[in-house]
Amino acid sequence: MARTGRPRSFDTDDALDAAMRLFWAAGYEGASLTELTEAMGINRRSVYATYGNKETLFRKAVDRYLDGPGAFVAKALEQATARQVASAVLHGCADAYTTPGFPSGCLLVQSALACGPEGEPARRDLAARRETGIGVLRKRFERAQADGDLPLEADPDSLARYLTAIGQGISVQATGGAGREDLHRVADQALSTWPSA
Repeated sequence: MARTGRPRSFDTDDALDAAMRLFWAAGYEGASLTELTEAMGINRRSVYATYGNKETLFRKAVDRYLDGPGAFVAKALEQATARQVASAVLHGCADAYTTPGFPSGCLLVQSALACGPEGEPARRDLAARRETGIGVLRKRFERAQADGDLPLEADPDSLARYLTAIGQGISVQATGGAGREDLHRVADQALSTWPSA
């Protein structure tokens, strides 16, 4: 009879949530493996056995973020019009990045803005994820244009990049202490220039 490994004595989802929060608050390089194991309530061996190295753990934490606190973006894409998509994204940023009990700002923006050599793989991964997000928005706006919801002279790629840049700015301001109401006003200002069909 084959021997089975010892059962895990910790909740893998809870531990990953703890890692996500620490990466979100401290950034990739700011979260040491010692701090991660303390926050997760497990030892290094369990981290490596369950999640892999720090870089792999970070990627899993980012996935967790996108499925949890950052899931508002995917839901926004289901809105009926391009303007409603844009509104749901920007107002979703204002809400998500100022949620009590969570770190301020966006994990994808904050975690690897300033990285040395150790954090370069994480920085590249986040940059690729942000670019993928722009591509998803662009396709949604191309569909809106084909449906007559956006004028023909509108540039779906520019709109996607504009929306992303405003969302990233909201993240930076939230991290700097800007209040939710002020950030909703930023969203409204950005939406005031949205092209109408």
